[in-house]
Amino acid sequence: MKKFGSLIPRSFYNRDPRLVAPELLGKILVRREGRKVLTGRVVEVEAYLGENDAASHSARGETRRNAVMFGLPGFVYVYFIYGNHYCMNVSCLPKGIAGGILFRALEPLEGIEEMAMARGISIAGPKDLENLTSGPGRLAEAFDITRLRDNGKDLTRKKSDLFIAEDPSKDYDRARRILTTPRIGITKAAELPLRYVLAGNAFVSGPRIRG
Repeated sequence: MKKFGSLIPRSFYNRDPRLVAPELLGKILVRREGRKVLTGRVVEVEAYLGENDAASHSARGETRRNAVMFGLPGFVYVYFIYGNHYCMNVSCLPKGIAGGILFRALEPLEGIEEMAMARGISIAGPKDLENLTSGPGRLAEAFDITRLRDNGKDLTRKKSDLFIAEDPSKDYDRARRILTTPRIGITKAAELPLRYVLAGNAFVSGPRIRG
């Protein structure tokens, strides 16, 4: 069953990450592989502000590794961390100005069995489902997001196998409440209130945040 609406356009991402990040919550991440479709609702993200943000990969300027962050808005930036996890980001702001958003957690909607297989786990109960795509490394693994496959991919391209779409569930959208907290899992500039979550959502990473 299709659980996503219209494609999010490039203009959406062509703004300050602090404006884009909270509006990404509730949107649907989609991975297409032939007839197989994986979907998850975005429930937690973090904004990174570019060269003026000590925690950002672009803090020291443009390199071959972080070039996507300085490119056009709406493109995927993937990096490898701790020697075993990929993390997915999307670029923001006009070309030449670095800025981006890290996807920290999804609420899995469609293709749950395929996600579990990709992660090498089984879904035996509610906690297994809650942990399936909770955390940037877990969601990347569940959606088979890697640097080789996805870095530099255009999320606004209609024929892309990875994109972000509107959530057609209007009742859910009206009911959501967004909370802002300091970023987690980092040491530099961790105090900045640039983490955005859907309050009370069971799939948010870290301690449960209730609104």
